[in-house]
Amino acid sequence: MSETQQTLFNRRVSSLWMAGAFILLAIVFVVNFPSSSPPILEPVPVKGTPKAPPRLSEQPRTPSRARFQSSTFQPPQSDFYRTIIDNNLFRPLGWTRPVSPPAYRLLGTMVPKDGKTPPQAIIQVSTAGNKTHIVSIDDTLDVNTKVVDIQPKQVVLNRAGQQTTLKLDTSPWISTSRGHFSH
Repeated sequence: MSETQQTLFNRRVSSLWMAGAFILLAIVFVVNFPSSSPPILEPVPVKGTPKAPPRLSEQPRTPSRARFQSSTFQPPQSDFYRTIIDNNLFRPLGWTRPVSPPAYRLLGTMVPKDGKTPPQAIIQVSTAGNKTHIVSIDDTLDVNTKVVDIQPKQVVLNRAGQQTTLKLDTSPWISTSRGHFSH
């Protein structure tokens, strides 16, 4: 390398060092001294009506752990939240709430012809992991449900003061005319 090439090379390297130093200085300046935007002010508590939606100044109220562990937890609801729940943006148009399956299903009844043995029924409880119970009149299925009457192909339950009739599904599973399953 000649002396002129060496001089040009040294000048170029020194200018690159200077440019890098200026860029580093600019980065440090931007990080330490942010732009001159107005400072973020703390929100002022707003006293509103009881039906007003929560404001930024209010802390969200989270229920205690004990309330989440109970199966009857109901979050506080107002007209404001009810509108959001009923008109959810992420549901398809024409969506309707699914019908919950019945908690009890009658599988069979046994009504003897003599008066010596009591009538019995086989009931499947779907809320307790599909357990099957053989019950008689005045037996209880859970705290609020009591068997009131057992007739052929139907059972009457008293659930918290309301009477519900379970009927045996008698739809044919096997078609006799064709000899194969219909469902």
